[in-house]
Amino acid sequence: MAFFVYILASRQRGTLYTGVTNDLARRVHEHREKTGSAFTRRYGVTRLVYYETFDTPDTAIAREKRLKRWPREWKVQTIEKFNPEWRDLYEDLNR
Repeated sequence: MAFFVYILASRQRGTLYTGVTNDLARRVHEHREKTGSAFTRRYGVTRLVYYETFDTPDTAIAREKRLKRWPREWKVQTIEKFNPEWRDLYEDLNR
């Protein structure tokens, strides 16, 4: 089973949300349907712009905690290296 750390954005360089899950497509769908976190509902954060895959939940959770402590600009740079156009990657998950 895979575990994922992901970053959602409201728009390019907009509000960011970092999370962890074992089912990326399901979790992003929950955020998009406004049944995810209250934060993503409140700020309209639904665009999947970045994710990483891990083999164990412990490594995924540790990475999520590290990312959450990063300055915003580091997160933006990481996203732009992985996804320069800030494309919504959710559509790619369902193919």
